[in-house]
Amino acid sequence: MGQGTDRPILAGAAQLARTTPRGGAQVALRKRVVAVSGASSFLGRNLVGLLESDESISKIVVVDVQSPRTAGAKTRFYQLDLTQPAVDSRLAEILGAEDVDTFAHLAFLSSPSRAGAWAHELESVGTMHVLNACRERRIGKFILRSQTALYGAHASNPNFLTENHPVRGLPTTQFLADKIDAEKETRKFAQSAPGSCVTILRFAPVLGPTANNFLTRWLSRRFVPTVLGFDPLLQFVHEMDALAALKLAIARDVPGTFNVIGEGVLPVSTIVKLAGRMSLPLPWPVLQQLTALGWAANAAEVPPSFLAYLRFLCVADGERAAAELGFRAAYTTREAVLDFGGALRLRDARLLHDSL
Repeated sequence: MGQGTDRPILAGAAQLARTTPRGGAQVALRKRVVAVSGASSFLGRNLVGLLESDESISKIVVVDVQSPRTAGAKTRFYQLDLTQPAVDSRLAEILGAEDVDTFAHLAFLSSPSRAGAWAHELESVGTMHVLNACRERRIGKFILRSQTALYGAHASNPNFLTENHPVRGLPTTQFLADKIDAEKETRKFAQSAPGSCVTILRFAPVLGPTANNFLTRWLSRRFVPTVLGFDPLLQFVHEMDALAALKLAIARDVPGTFNVIGEGVLPVSTIVKLAGRMSLPLPWPVLQQLTALGWAANAAEVPPSFLAYLRFLCVADGERAAAELGFRAAYTTREAVLDFGGALRLRDARLLHDSL
């Protein structure tokens, strides 16, 4: 992501986050002290920048392995590695010393990792460390970053998955299993702390001009591999809308699990065309074998299990987020793809460069 791209993202998300609450959502009046894990991620660093300019936030406490470049005068940085044993004790000390009342837990990978044991320690075990510290310090508000991909792509899926649908993930896919574990632990935390406000945001795949994940890398190929004979519907949430949803969850005390999506769905073939790319349809066994070889050789974005999303439906319903949280995306799925495609063409012409 180029240095010049942070400012319009932050400004746009801040404007969207000031929408009028829907469904009676309570807006916090007192100034909050917000702790953010995973602040060096795309969503984390931009969220920190948003909170820096938010008058309702008195202090931001960043706990991560490195400080985001969006940190300003309000930010206090603590170098903390969630994969280390007994990190919950140190984190509890920090939360108490800084008088934190809100924790936004964003320390999750945006793409599958070949370092499976480390990823498990970060996401599944790391979340337990975070929750232990929050439980000890009686943190009143906890926000978890999750994703709609946890529902899994299955032939039996209904057209639109509500938050009541089970998160089934995919067989042998640790990237999803670790995040499902994190959700389970978070719900246990909510049950054990009835006075707290626990919000889980399940984001549709994040797309936009500066987002960087396995989906954007797949769509960035000149010839995008797809499954011959399959053209399932997909949905996205624009990167700016994802930030706005996080901002709303911090500002408004609305507990529960919410799908965060952009309006509309598109077939894979249309998405590839709108992004300015060409489809490369391959028979399922061939694509599966090529992806397995590519993953082993560090040349594929995902392991072969993820090809299920190119065969079966996995799109979510966003009405609960609209009714209770007050979130409606400013960008549709189509607009998110077009915005991404425009940036992609600028990169192809060497008129836009990434710094990450």
